[in-house]
This record gives sequence, C-alpha cells and structure tokens, in this order.
Amino acid sequence: MLRIIVSILLGAGVAFALFVLMAKLIENSSRPADEVPPAPVIDIVMQEPDDQTQMRQRVPPPPPPPPPQPPKMEQVEPEAAEPDADGFSLAIPAIDTGGVGVNIGGVGAMQRDGEATPIVRIDPKYPPQAARDGREGWVRLSFTINEVGGVDDIEVIEAEPKRIFDREARRALRKWKYKPKIVDGKAVKQTGMFVQLDFKLEQ
Repeated sequence: MLRIIVSILLGAGVAFALFVLMAKLIENSSRPADEVPPAPVIDIVMQEPDDQTQMRQRVPPPPPPPPPQPPKMEQVEPEAAEPDADGFSLAIPAIDTGGVGVNIGGVGAMQRDGEATPIVRIDPKYPPQAARDGREGWVRLSFTINEVGGVDDIEVIEAEPKRIFDREARRALRKWKYKPKIVDGKAVKQTGMFVQLDFKLEQ
C-alpha cells in the first residue's frame, strides 16, 4: 500500500515539473528580436529597342523562263516497200498478166474501165541464205483480187530456182492492195491474175 502511495506522489511531482518546464519554454522573452537586415534592392533596366535596326526583306526569286517550244516535226509518209534487212536491194518485180489482158504493172496506173487498179505494192524481202550464196531467181504466181481489193488464192505456178524464193514472194503478194473491179456499180472478184516477182542482187 505504501508503494502505491509513493508511486502516485512521484508521478504527480514529475507531471508538475513538466508543466513548469513547458511554461518556461513558451514564455515570451522581453528581449527584442534580432534585427533583420534590409533586403537588397535589384534595379532592372529594360533597354529600349534600337529604331535603326535593319530589317531584311526576303525577295522571292523570279520565276524560271518557260521551256522553249519543240520544233514541229514534219510528217513523213512511210514508204510502201519494206526495207531489206540484209542490205540488198531488189529490182522492181516484173508483172506478167498472161492472157488476162489487164496491165497492172505500175502502182496507180490507169486501167480499163471497171478493172482492178493497184494501190499498194510491197517488194519481197531477199532470203538471207540466198543472199549469202549470191543466188538470184524469180517466182511466177497466180492470184485473185477480192471485192475489197485484197489478194486471195495465191499459188506458185513456176519458180527458178524452186522453193528458194516462194515464201517471200507469197508473203509480199499477200500485202498488195487494189481498187477492186467494178461491174454494174458493184465490186466483184477478178480471177486469173498473174505476176512474176524477180529476185536480183544489186551489182
């Protein structure tokens, strides 16, 4: 029991001492506060812009001159004859009409009234093998001129030498064009036509 009483008295004494200490700590001292030094004054001076500043204006470059107009090209009419790839020129094919009685020798030549008139005539190419061998010859063919001026029914009648120039002769004749034969105002076929194509090397 005595221990409890002593503990209470000690606790009360400690509490009282703490209250006294806290009062002393928060007690306002009569001493004046330390003088605070005055704050420095900073003077900021703004420089006025220079009125004489040079202003550079950007000038756009001049536009480029227009491109020159290309020269006008004159139209050149294509030649009717096909060029010879091997550098050989052919003699103009001779034309044999046999017993037909129609002269179709020259392109655009005038014919009897109503007969077929040649418009386009293509010279045949010289076969490369024959040109290298220096061979010459001819091919005689029969053909028909149809209603639109084309060439049909091509047949080789005779050739010298045989089977050397036949293919190129037929190929060239197939490209020929005519103004067809006219009978009673209508275009008709003209059969029994003959032509001889000569293959000669240029001397």
